[in-house]
Amino acid sequence: MNRQELAGFLRGRRERVTPADVGLPVGPRRRTPGLRREEVAQLAYISTEYYARLEQGRAPHPSREVLAQLARALRLSDAERDHLHHLAGAPPGPPPGPSREVRGSIVDLIERLPDAAALVVSATYEVIAWNALAAALTEDFSGLSRRDRNLVRRAFLGPHRDGRRLYGVSDAEAFARTAAQHLRATAARYPDDAEVQDLVRELRTSSEDFAHLWATHEISPRPTLCKTFHHPLVGPVAVNCDVLDITDRDQRVFFYTATPGTPSGEALRLLSVVGTQRMGVPG
Repeated sequence: MNRQELAGFLRGRRERVTPADVGLPVGPRRRTPGLRREEVAQLAYISTEYYARLEQGRAPHPSREVLAQLARALRLSDAERDHLHHLAGAPPGPPPGPSREVRGSIVDLIERLPDAAALVVSATYEVIAWNALAAALTEDFSGLSRRDRNLVRRAFLGPHRDGRRLYGVSDAEAFARTAAQHLRATAARYPDDAEVQDLVRELRTSSEDFAHLWATHEISPRPTLCKTFHHPLVGPVAVNCDVLDITDRDQRVFFYTATPGTPSGEALRLLSVVGTQRMGVPG
């Protein structure tokens, strides 16, 4: 444990966070840049005396729980959180569960691609970000619960709207198989995450197809580069499928694009204008 480096790091991070960042009033007599020590202690659920000793380089070794609470209180990035753990002599372990926090730069990226439908999914296939064209091509995920935004659950358990499995995509069977294989690897990476284990248990219990795929122990899916969405408004839309791995968050971005000048390209362009309106077509 490097007490002096830890003390300096905590002071620097504390002075960077403003009261407004954490929902605290500024007050008329605030002379300290950033947060006060007692405010950090309150946000981290530790005593002010103990936090003061940390900044003075006099405190005993903080526990992992205290470090996690300090990281949240000081709004540390992933890299800063890891650095905090190393300074405290407690190298960070693997995250307890899949991250659902999407980097702002990724959200900006997918929103700046008007001709590409883009989805961000977590390690459990929960849709956690999307752009307008993706909502038009599939459905408006903002109106769904977290449970219903999980694509692997939708693939095996439905609902299948108008009898169309996963928005009528041509490779629904292959997607379901790939998702099951990816989920097996996810369950191995996060063995202590209750949400991951509950999802696997639900699928194995409620879907014979999933249970059969799970029993094969396959974890090497082959990517699907092209697929066709059968859309109720514009008909079949053949798209190229490319995937960007966000390794530090264990997330993936799916990009669906159509060749310009083709009927599918025109259909996707029409969807970008129509948006999520179905013009009387049942969802």
